[in-house]
This record gives sequence, C-alpha cells and structure tokens, in this order.
Amino acid sequence: MNIRENIMEFMRDTNYKPMDVFELGEAFGINREDVKLLKKTLKSMEKEGVLVRNKQDKYGLIDIVGVMKGKFQGNQRGFGFVICDEEVPDIFIPANATKDAMNGDRVMAKITREGGNGRKCEGEIIKVLERANKTIVGVYQDSKNFGFVVADDKKVFNDIFIPKDLKNGAENDDVVMVEITQWPGKNKNPEGKIVEVLGKKGDAGVDILTIIRKHHLPEEFPEKVERFAANIDEEIPESEYARRRNLTEVKMVTIDGEDAKDLDDAVSIELMENGNYKLGVHIADVSNYVREKNPLDKEALKRGTSVYLLDRVVPMLPKKLSNGICSLNPKVDRLALSCMMEIDGKGKVLNYEVFESIIRTNERMTYRDVSDILKGEDKELIKRYDYLYEDFKLMEKLCRILNKKRMDRGAIDFDFAEAKIELDENGKPVDIRPYDRGISNRIIEEFMLVCNETIAEYMFWANVPFVYRVHENPDEEKLQHFYEFIFNLGYTFRHTKEVHPANFQHILEQVKGKKEETVVNTLLLRSMMQARYSPESLGHFGLAAQYYCHFTSPIRRYPDLIIHRIIKEYINGKMTEERMAKLATLVAYASVQSSETERAAQEAEREVDDLKKAEYMADRIGEVYEGIISSVTSFGFFVELPNTVEGLVHMNDLEDDYYNYDEKHLSLIGERLKKVYKLGEAVTIQVDRVDIDNREVYFKLYEAEDDLENE
Repeated sequence: MNIRENIMEFMRDTNYKPMDVFELGEAFGINREDVKLLKKTLKSMEKEGVLVRNKQDKYGLIDIVGVMKGKFQGNQRGFGFVICDEEVPDIFIPANATKDAMNGDRVMAKITREGGNGRKCEGEIIKVLERANKTIVGVYQDSKNFGFVVADDKKVFNDIFIPKDLKNGAENDDVVMVEITQWPGKNKNPEGKIVEVLGKKGDAGVDILTIIRKHHLPEEFPEKVERFAANIDEEIPESEYARRRNLTEVKMVTIDGEDAKDLDDAVSIELMENGNYKLGVHIADVSNYVREKNPLDKEALKRGTSVYLLDRVVPMLPKKLSNGICSLNPKVDRLALSCMMEIDGKGKVLNYEVFESIIRTNERMTYRDVSDILKGEDKELIKRYDYLYEDFKLMEKLCRILNKKRMDRGAIDFDFAEAKIELDENGKPVDIRPYDRGISNRIIEEFMLVCNETIAEYMFWANVPFVYRVHENPDEEKLQHFYEFIFNLGYTFRHTKEVHPANFQHILEQVKGKKEETVVNTLLLRSMMQARYSPESLGHFGLAAQYYCHFTSPIRRYPDLIIHRIIKEYINGKMTEERMAKLATLVAYASVQSSETERAAQEAEREVDDLKKAEYMADRIGEVYEGIISSVTSFGFFVELPNTVEGLVHMNDLEDDYYNYDEKHLSLIGERLKKVYKLGEAVTIQVDRVDIDNREVYFKLYEAEDDLENE
C-alpha cells in the first residue's frame, strides 16, 4: 500500500478529525526528513480534489456525494457552467454561486438541484482546485484614484482592479497584460498589477498579439533553449553516414504550401517489376537533435505543437531547427526516419521497412505547382520538372488507389471548405476565399495516412509503450439527434447494432453537391468525439482504422517526436524492461499534454480566423450576399457565405412575424404566416453590423424592393 492509500484509509476512519501536516506525520510515525514527501503528497491530493484543507491548514477527505470536479466556463453575464471530468451533463452555476472561480479554473462543484424535464442540473462552486489564468489580457481604463482592466476574454466577467502605483505606465485604452494579485471574493473584484503594455487598441499587430497572450502561447524561447540550439553542429558527422542507410541518390521531393518553411516530410515512388508500388515516406529525424530531457525537449513538451496564426507562427522548436537543420530543404543532406512500403494495386501494404536514413530532396514543390503539372495546364512547369513528371503521375495513381481502399472500408471524408485569409503588410484582411484542396494535397494526405497506419500497427505488435492517435465511437445521445435530423430531411439511415463509420459515409455520399451538404457534414462532425492522443491503441473511428498514430510531423507536433525516439530505440535493440517502464510514464504524460496543447492551439487559430473575418466584413456593411443557413438556434439562425464567413440573423430582426424555435426539426416557424427557416436553406442577406471585439458578424435578410418608379 502506498502513502496516498494509507492517508485515505486513515482519514476514512469514523473517529478521524482533521489534522495538519505535522499531526499526520506524528500519527504515521514519519521522521522530519520524510515530512517533505508527506507535505508534497497532501498538496497533490488537495490539487486533485481528493482532500480538502480548512482555514487551520488541517486536512480531511472531501465529501464525494454530490460533488463533481471539472472546468469552470464563465459567461459575461456572471453565471457559468462546470464541464465535468466525468461523462455527465454540464452543471449550471448561478451568478451568486461562482465563489472566487474565474473562467477556465479547475473547480469542485456541489450539486444543489438535480436536472430533469429539460432543466439543467444546478450547483455551486465549493473550491477552486487550480487557477487557469494567473495573467489576463485586456484593455486598461484609467480613472482619478485607480484603474481597471476589462478582460479581452468575455467569459472573464470581472473587471480587474488596478491600484494607481501598479499600473506600470499604462494609459487609457492600452492593451495590457495584468497579473492577478488577489482573486475575486464576495462582492469584490479581483486585483492585479500591470506587467506588460502590448500597445494601443487598434494598432497594427496588437490584435493577434492579444490572442497570443490570452492563450498563453510562448512567443520567445528561453535563453537556455536558444543557446542550446545555437550550439548544435549543422554538419552531419561521418559516423551517421557510416551507420545509416544512404538514400541521397533516391529521387524524392517535398510537397507543401507556398508559405511553409518547416518541411518535415518527403516522398519517393517507384513502380516495381511485379507491378506494385514502392512508396517511401521520409520524415525529418528531429529526435537526433532533440534528445530526451535536453532543454529543447523540455520546451517542446511544454509547447506541444506549433501554432499557425495567419501571418506568424509560434513554433514548437527554435528556427535553427524548424526552418534549418531539421527542415528537408532541397539539395542538402538531411537525417531522416524512413518508412518504405510495398503497396499492391488494391492499396494493401504487403511489406514495409522502417529505418534511419540520410536523404537529399531533389525539389521543394508546392501543392499548386504539382496540381498544375498533373492537370497538364502549365507546359512550362511540366518542362521544368520533366524528370519528375512520371513520378507525379504514379503518385496520383497510387493516391486514388489508397483513397478507394479507405472509402471502401468505410472511412468518413469530411469535405469542409477551409478559409484562405490574405492579409496586407499591416495585418488587414484583403481577401477571404475557400482554400482550394487540389489533387496534390490529396496525394500527400493519402501517403501520410497510410504511413501513419503502417507505423502504428508495426509498433502495436512490437508491444512497447507508444503514443497513438485515437478517435472513439460517437456520442449516442448526439447521434440520436443526428438520426432524427436527417430523417426529417428525408434521408434514411442504415441502423446496425454496432455503429460503423461506413453508415455515415453513405449519408455523406447522398448529400454530396446538395444544398444541405455543409449542414449535414457539420452536424455529423458535432456528434463525433474529439480525436486525442493516448498510450492505448483504441482505433480511429473517422478513418475506420484499427491502428493509427501521428508519425509524419515531428518538427511541429510533440507526439511525432516522442514516437520517433521510441521507434529508433526499438529498431536498434535498446528496448529493455527498465526502459519500457520509464517510457510508459513518459507516453502517458505526453498524450495528455499534447491533447491539451493541441486544443489550445486550435482555439487560438480559430479566434484569429474569426477576428480577421469580422474585420473583413466590417468594411462590407450594407453589401448583399447569397448564403446557406448553417445553424438554427432559439435566438435566430446563422448563415454561411461562399467565402466561409458566418453571420447571425437575430430573431429580433425577423420583423414579418413571431417565430417559434422547433428544436426537433432545427427550424424557425412563423406563427401567423407559417414561413419556415431551416438548415441548409439558401437565403439572401445584407451585412448589417459587426462586433469586432466579440468576433461576431450580424446579417439581416434582404429582399429586393420593386422599383416603383419604373412601373
């Protein structure tokens, strides 16, 4: 029995009365040297919400009945919700029961009223377990005797009080970073001190910088990390040439977006004598430089992923590595981890080999150029890359084979239009359009997918600790809503005892090219679980894959980096029992950390996109567009335009009738005229107003008026 279990058993005794650290130490007969360990354990158990500490610093077990742990999500009107750790509905927290919790904090909430009959479960915060935001970004407002900061995050509903002597030179309307010095109390705002002035609200670049700070994305690398990177030798030592397989004579290319600088995957292809394809996926060997627990590794684990924010990148690794010695730049030797696969005409991987290599890419190709070459539209390009032309044709052929195999087994292929947002030199959006996903994008996509699956299966049967990419079966309750919705649209769903992705693929094929396609895709996606990293191989539902991992982007994703290390240790025969025990702990932590940093990165990227879309539409007030109703709520409906911008038509702006919300059919129905606004319907809108601070765009319905003068 370990110390934690001993403490819990001791406290479960009916005669136990709360004790402090020293009293507990005495009760357990712990000497002074070991009190430190006891103190650390108690703090850890308190943070997890297993123990509670009173005002006299005495500990006791928390009363588990009716108490839930989770993340507090605030609302600008003062109330909030606790998103529970367990798979239970969210708990509504009224404004007078939030205690001192702020948005994002990990909390314990006591249920005060059970839910049911369409009513949410209600509760009160009894303890903040962990603070999410020790610093907050907002706009400083000055007054005669004090100042205050209005948080940029509207879910932080308290203004932060700033004493005059702690404003650090901030002036009215400055965007600032404030450090919380005192948490909110009953009828008392939080207090803080200003630690950084980012610039004036509205200045070029301050908007994206605000989002970077708000999401706590680390812009600069610590000096220790930069120093370590600077000392890395750029020359590949002779010893590596001696022990690795030399593929510098193998024809291969990178294919990326035009702006990409961190090139971490290259591909090679060959038609074998037996008619099969020999596909090579060669990935930058970042793990050669980012060794376990060195300064680069510790920082990379903390960051988890690179974050792409339109005109800038917050990288996982310093530029010397991400854009330099690890990037597979053309015509230079680079260290790689290669996966060579023999694939037959039906897309089946017959044989494969994973090994350390030295490669030299022939060209740095872009998606646009390769697509233009394959479409035969650009004779000049075809001539320039004539020695690669047949390779590109082979790649296209294999891509279609792999895609067909994936679709035949039931993989779900969501075809959402991604936005391409162009900014000018001042960060102002000048164009927004759907991103063109050409054949070259699909080639790389299919090659990376088959490689990731191959690697995951290989390491699963090796039976060593590993980080898998998993996507569990959809949520049943959400699926039920989806079934009802598509049934109401007139589509039938093949019910099977076990949910299979092929069933959903069938629906997506039926709606392809129809006005409700985007809506059905969106609703299906919402009913899916979120993909995550896990030390267990639980399969990938969306890809209909039994084994899956992320192997192909170690410059920008930590899971890829840690599994490169594991693969290299395994293929070099260094996987001892002792090492596997240590790795089990490392992969468990890396899985959770990488899933969390991935979500934070997605939120920041989405917020920047929403901000720039709002800015773009702010210059187009009064303009008229055709759009599709993409979402219907009790307060109105959202309309998506062809350029991917979404805006709200508020219920208050539907002046021709009183509309009722039909949740089952996801539609608004006019009481008097019986007019219906439903998902997937085409409407004409006029841009009405834009709230840039909240990243919100508002439309109103547009009906062309008859020109009476011409009648």
